[in-house]
Amino acid sequence: MVAEGSYPTTWWHRLDDGRVRCDVCPRACALREGQRGLCFVRKCEGDEIVLTTYGRSSGFCVDPIEKKPLHHFLPGTPVLSFGTAGCNLACRFCQNWDISKSRDVDTLADAASPEALADAAVRLGCRSVAFTYNDPVIFLEYAIDVADACRERGIKAVAVTAGYVDPEPGREFFAHMDAANVDLKAFSEGFYHEVCAGHLTPVLRTLEHIAHETGVWLELTTLVIPGLNDSDTELGELTKWVVGHLGADVPMHFTAFHPDWKMRDRLPTPPESLRHARQIAMENGVRYAYTGNVVDPDGRSTRCHGCDAVLVDRDGYEITSWGLDLGGRCRACGEHCPGVFEAAPGTWGNRRRPVIMEGAA
Repeated sequence: MVAEGSYPTTWWHRLDDGRVRCDVCPRACALREGQRGLCFVRKCEGDEIVLTTYGRSSGFCVDPIEKKPLHHFLPGTPVLSFGTAGCNLACRFCQNWDISKSRDVDTLADAASPEALADAAVRLGCRSVAFTYNDPVIFLEYAIDVADACRERGIKAVAVTAGYVDPEPGREFFAHMDAANVDLKAFSEGFYHEVCAGHLTPVLRTLEHIAHETGVWLELTTLVIPGLNDSDTELGELTKWVVGHLGADVPMHFTAFHPDWKMRDRLPTPPESLRHARQIAMENGVRYAYTGNVVDPDGRSTRCHGCDAVLVDRDGYEITSWGLDLGGRCRACGEHCPGVFEAAPGTWGNRRRPVIMEGAA
């Protein structure tokens, strides 16, 4: 019997030894009654796997969409962002560890039904809702219901994820999303195994599914960590794989690491390392490469791959100039810029607005 406050799920099966195996991600946690998976939010209860965080959040905030980061998806518009607790990876450098590594139910003090979230997005003037701060694949039932409620009100759904999910639940999850930024943490199995307690191959599989089998707008982020994933060889292999397997038009964001969680022994990423990573990406055919968490005017602007005209200029997260026509084409040469664009950019700018949700789950 499922306890009050727990939400029944379908991605699991029973084992012959009496345990129940979760089928959401490659971890394949096999649990006995009362045990939780590594993600913390999925639990064996009543001889089945339940979601313990449905309708509960670690907080709500209106952000600029560029903060996700997404540079080719409704630039300048506000997005209602929220997450829950837990994660199905164990990255030693986690930059949101207070949420993703939380094992305290007090972290989930805010609550909202999918309908309340969609109504709030409309009320706050948001064009989209983002599942972020921790990985939404671990609370996919809640995320899907929120995405569907938002779609009914004309609000789009954004997933900020590491892409560590099994194929079938991944297909179901991304079928309800409009855009995704996937954190491609490195391009070596050793890094994923030793630093993240995971594997690279499932992430690459997820990326190819999104790029070739869905209509989801896709962008990638790699946190560049000195001495771990910043070699020319690895960055070269990563960016060549992206162009060859996903396409030259998938934007890539190279962002700066700062010492945190269990990796406080390394220095922050020098800005020149990010600029160098961006240069490698462009030399290998990536048409839209960006730098993040640093002041870098060139690395935050969107340029036409046809004539190099500035299409979208940014000061932080604020749009300062716009060079696209109604069809998303360069006003200078007519070349199409891939993405999801409206006639004019939004004007949300650099604001960040915490939200107290109206309407409990």
